[in-house]
Amino acid sequence: MSSYHLIGIKGSGMSALAQMLHDLGHVIQGEDIDTAIFTQTPLEARNIPMYSFGSAPLSADMIVIASNAYGDDHPSVIRCKSLGLPIQRYHHFLGEWMKSYTSIAITGSHGKTTTTGMMVHALHSIEPTCSLIGDATGRGEAGARFFIFESCEYKRHFLAYRPEIAVITNIDFDHPDYFADVEDVRHAFEEMAASVGKQLVACGDDAQVRLLRTANKMLYYGFDERNELRAAGLAIVSGGVAFDVYWRDAKLDRFTIPVYGRHNVLNALAVIGVSLTLGLDLKAIRRQMATFTGVKRRFTETEWRSNVVIDDYAHHPSEIRATLEAARSKYPGRKIVSVFQPHTFSRLERLLDDFAHSLRDADDVFLCQIFGSARERAGSVSIEHLRERIPNAQLISESTVNSLVTYEDAVLVFMGAGDIQKYQQSLVRL
Repeated sequence: MSSYHLIGIKGSGMSALAQMLHDLGHVIQGEDIDTAIFTQTPLEARNIPMYSFGSAPLSADMIVIASNAYGDDHPSVIRCKSLGLPIQRYHHFLGEWMKSYTSIAITGSHGKTTTTGMMVHALHSIEPTCSLIGDATGRGEAGARFFIFESCEYKRHFLAYRPEIAVITNIDFDHPDYFADVEDVRHAFEEMAASVGKQLVACGDDAQVRLLRTANKMLYYGFDERNELRAAGLAIVSGGVAFDVYWRDAKLDRFTIPVYGRHNVLNALAVIGVSLTLGLDLKAIRRQMATFTGVKRRFTETEWRSNVVIDDYAHHPSEIRATLEAARSKYPGRKIVSVFQPHTFSRLERLLDDFAHSLRDADDVFLCQIFGSARERAGSVSIEHLRERIPNAQLISESTVNSLVTYEDAVLVFMGAGDIQKYQQSLVRL
């Protein structure tokens, strides 16, 4: 048993890590901002102590794990160093931790969290599993063989990992504050692919994935007939989507998942591809996938008056398109209203026209002010630049959210990676 202190414990990855280590019997505490965040709820449920930055009690036996959101110049990092405590960055700690497991990394520009959640839900039915999901859900089980985790490409952090199996959901240009262009992103994934020990399971429908140069074994999945593992015969059924799965042109079975959208079928294929690689019981996997209800902040639905309110983490044009497609698939004939909050100035500036095109898939569009980040407080682009590119788009704020009360029997889709929940909360309070 070890004693860990986590700097930035409320971060989604850090919260999940704290939960996993706690479940495995370690002593955990952490420090972060005082603002209440949904990521702290599972920490509170486990009675894990959380302190304000700079106020946590420290002892010589503690191992410090620091979130990548806070640099070496952060006061809490400096304080721990001054006390001589060993400090590891989140991704370096994980790189060492996973060596004792059969590790399965879920990476890609989009869809990592849902795919990881679906993978954990399915494989946990086979045998004990340790896991880290990007919606701040972590779990540790003694004697587990598998370690399933979300692997982020930002700043090439995923190069610290040496997983046995890696899923690549897609490759797209994102994080423009770090990556130069989509080629730079693809090269990072090529570096990552070289570190995988056994098998790559990748979406063969994605053009950039197909351009990857790697000597590692690759199992392609998707809808295209070129893929070794593919889905066909999609149908909307009561409560979800049904589809046939073919492997090397032989039909395996018909699967049903209780979530919507073609992107979720691709996520399911990634789970099936890993299961085939590991030689797992596909009938058990199929039964378990039929009960997957999603992850936090990914197409999370509530009812408000006669409307459906959807909360989604979508913050990139590709994710917006997928979320709106899923909404139309589940609620055909109903008006789709998007309420979008851009996340970071650099992302909006570099992908401005793509954002405008993706949001036009909604019937009505409302735009919130840009949410910055700890690393980016301002920029040269404004929300007006996006508004003027979308016909009839309107600006909205917490004080004007009452303009949404006129909708009846509509689907209100709130999207963003910042604090867009406050707009939903203002609406519900009405």
